[in-house]
Amino acid sequence: MSRGEREHVIGVDAGTGSVRAGVFDLRGTLLESADSPIQVFRPQQDYVEQSSRDIWRAVGTSVREALAKAGVDSSSVLGIAYDATCSLVALGERDEPVTVSPEGDPEHNIVVWMDHRATDQADRINATGHAVLRYVGGKLSPEQQPPKLKWLKERLPSTWERARRFLDLADYLAYESCKVDVRSLCTLVCKWTYLGHEGEGGSWDISFFRQIDLDDLFEGDRVGTVVAPVGSRAGLLTAEAAAHLGLDQGTAVGVGIIDAHAGGIGSLGMHAGKAEDPLVQINETLALIGGTSSCHMAVSQEPRFIPGIWGPYFGAMIPGMWLNEGGQSATGALIDHVIADHGAYPELSRMAESSGRSVYKILNDEVEKLRGEAADQGPTADLHVLPYFHGNRSPRADSRARGMVSGLTLDASLPALGLLYYATIQAIAYGTRHIIEEMNRHGYALRRIHACGGGSKNPLWLQEHADITGCDLYVARDTDAVLLGSAILAAVAGGAYGSVLEAMRAMSPRADVIRPNTARRAFHEAKYRVFKRMYEHQQEYRQIMGRNLPS
Repeated sequence: MSRGEREHVIGVDAGTGSVRAGVFDLRGTLLESADSPIQVFRPQQDYVEQSSRDIWRAVGTSVREALAKAGVDSSSVLGIAYDATCSLVALGERDEPVTVSPEGDPEHNIVVWMDHRATDQADRINATGHAVLRYVGGKLSPEQQPPKLKWLKERLPSTWERARRFLDLADYLAYESCKVDVRSLCTLVCKWTYLGHEGEGGSWDISFFRQIDLDDLFEGDRVGTVVAPVGSRAGLLTAEAAAHLGLDQGTAVGVGIIDAHAGGIGSLGMHAGKAEDPLVQINETLALIGGTSSCHMAVSQEPRFIPGIWGPYFGAMIPGMWLNEGGQSATGALIDHVIADHGAYPELSRMAESSGRSVYKILNDEVEKLRGEAADQGPTADLHVLPYFHGNRSPRADSRARGMVSGLTLDASLPALGLLYYATIQAIAYGTRHIIEEMNRHGYALRRIHACGGGSKNPLWLQEHADITGCDLYVARDTDAVLLGSAILAAVAGGAYGSVLEAMRAMSPRADVIRPNTARRAFHEAKYRVFKRMYEHQQEYRQIMGRNLPS
């Protein structure tokens, strides 16, 4: 069948708790989507594991269901591409799963992105001060792959010996689809310290891996030998993968991408009615991808070295451009934790079930009441949250940071939960403001946020981010920007467009724009000062107790 007869592409997003698949036309319209849950295992505190077989099962289920819901025949699908969390997959000689778990279960062969078991390894790697660390904001996080790999070598030597491939999850999904081991420039540059700007197509600095005793990683091609930019074709669907997905053998498979970066591709081209060139406002635009965690993506023509902000990464999102990536390790997960941990949660759950409303809608209504009753425009004036419950990724780069709440009472009512929920959303927005300020101090002029992901579905979350950052927020209409980002890569891999930028211009969505409310600026300035002061106080406590302080 000619390319002209193939009018659809599929984007697949492997998140932390589920796999989602979306069927798009070549103008970027989302026809239908489907999702399938995946398992998450937590054998110990700070240990988070998954199964590649379970995730591949969910991929097949979600793709087949999305195709059926859309009424799209497999013969009209031009290509498929995957985005995924930056989790580490271990496979053996015959591509069988190899355990990464201290409990030894072979099905637990993925160290999930949010796993913090390798904090000590990250500290020791960072203490080397190696030159490659300049390209990760000065420090590796335990969420990146070298610390995780070092943990496996030190703590599970049998796994280190048996594993013949270590892959980022997005690369694994592309490999499972076409059985060609092509590594994404995105995953390697962002999570493995690959230097995308070196030589022709990038290179590894083996001296770094030798210094941290991981140079045997490169024996037997365990990290692959072929690296390609996003938008490239990894290969074609095998007969086995095609049958699993309900697609035709020979369908194009795009090189994989990290989920947040797919959201960046799917959201940076948003427009308010008249399509814009994504590069026109590039220095003023931040892509904010909010989910379990949040990522803050900005790109530039030249490298910008920003302490505590990952990057600069060459070619990691938009080919030929440099990426800086800020992040918050727990945002959606933090909001859910605050809600579920409160004494009013059972009452809230009953209300949601009986009324058919979400818990967030109920709490947003509670917040509206509280705001109406507050004479000073700020019901959270005496309640402050430091949202570092899973450490701070940016801009403090302190994985040992912890959450704090100031102003708690014995009140366990629903309004009290609404107040804490509100203060937590504000704290997350203050964290975004902190990241933006650091980026702007180093060359950016960010004044608009293109938001996508779970947080962007909550109007309170959106308005607070606009008010606190002072930025206009662009939110896509009737689409899913993360899935769209992968669909854009599928379209380029399938030959519908000649480049990622060309596909972004053609497929990016119209957005609604949320303006900041300047009437509450003084209130937020005061709370932001408290937000930053809380971290300083925490460092004082750590010093008094003789605990490790960030270097």
